[in-house]
Amino acid sequence: MIGKFGQRQNGGTAERQKGLNFYICKMIDGNSYLLAIESSCDDTSAAVMCNGVILSNVIASQAIHAQYGGIVPEVASRMHQENIAIVVDAALKKAGVQVSQLNGIACTAGPGLMGSLTVGLSFAKAMALSLGIPFISVNHMRAHVLSHFIDAPKPQFPFFNLTVSGGHTQIVLVRSYSDMEVLGQTLDDAAGEAFDKSGKILGLPYPAGPIIDKHARQGKPIYPFPIPHIEGLDFSFSGVKTAILYFIRDEVRKDPDFISKHINDICASIQHTIVEILVRKLTFAAQQYGIKEIGIAGGVAANSGLRDKLTEVGRVNDWNLYFPAMQYCTDNAGMIAMAGWFEFLEGIESPLDTKPFIRGMQ
Repeated sequence: MIGKFGQRQNGGTAERQKGLNFYICKMIDGNSYLLAIESSCDDTSAAVMCNGVILSNVIASQAIHAQYGGIVPEVASRMHQENIAIVVDAALKKAGVQVSQLNGIACTAGPGLMGSLTVGLSFAKAMALSLGIPFISVNHMRAHVLSHFIDAPKPQFPFFNLTVSGGHTQIVLVRSYSDMEVLGQTLDDAAGEAFDKSGKILGLPYPAGPIIDKHARQGKPIYPFPIPHIEGLDFSFSGVKTAILYFIRDEVRKDPDFISKHINDICASIQHTIVEILVRKLTFAAQQYGIKEIGIAGGVAANSGLRDKLTEVGRVNDWNLYFPAMQYCTDNAGMIAMAGWFEFLEGIESPLDTKPFIRGMQ
């Protein structure tokens, strides 16, 4: 089970020693190979790791959702069923690793879409059982934080991580690989969701975040949108989304071509507001706790406006900033492998009746 966010409590001394004995036995040849699977939303991904180093990270995205303007859970789970065996096979071949060489299998247990998670978990557990190797369940949000340890430079403990994605926005205090505490999170929409919903208002295709970022680089933030005043370190983006909706509605009534004429400045204004909300909260947290090691993870970590603003603020506040490589920002199995690897080193093995969960810190 999970105590503080991402802190797994092992079942007991006997189970822990059994796991450690297994690990030591499998390390006799000097190499341990871990297969990781990620299927929390609409990306099917598999990665292979050897001794903590990523050998392959394969992702199959589901472009079909663009026609619906968002993720359709039933469609996502069916696509995972079609893709998962192909993606796992591709990851193993790219890594040059045989199934018989695997020493463990890690897989996302949640949070995410129930149907999507079930596909990945069922595949991973069946494969682990057939091979007689450990199955390790991974918290998706904890994996985002630990993506910082895939490549150098790596943050020093303790550090803050701002996790920003389509489904989550959190400020996490990271004391160690296993000891993490969520100090603030969104009370409604996530930052990535705010980008996508704003894009939908503008008539942009899904996912709209990267498109808004592209337009914003060519515009100026001349349209002011409200910054919500939320106590503590929590976030709220629903009010911003509503303000954007009413603003566009009123301007289009006056000029039907308003969006097409001013798309760059509109996008720059939307991005500026969302980024300002994120950076203000993170700055407050860093000052409150006196921490200068700052990591940014999740899909929105790829946003150029956020990166530029954090670099500017970090320079002023003497922060050490850490961004994962782009391929590890969005949902991917590489980060699941990293999180699973630390548990594998501790001899932690998850029961085969582990259930998927859609939210929370299980």
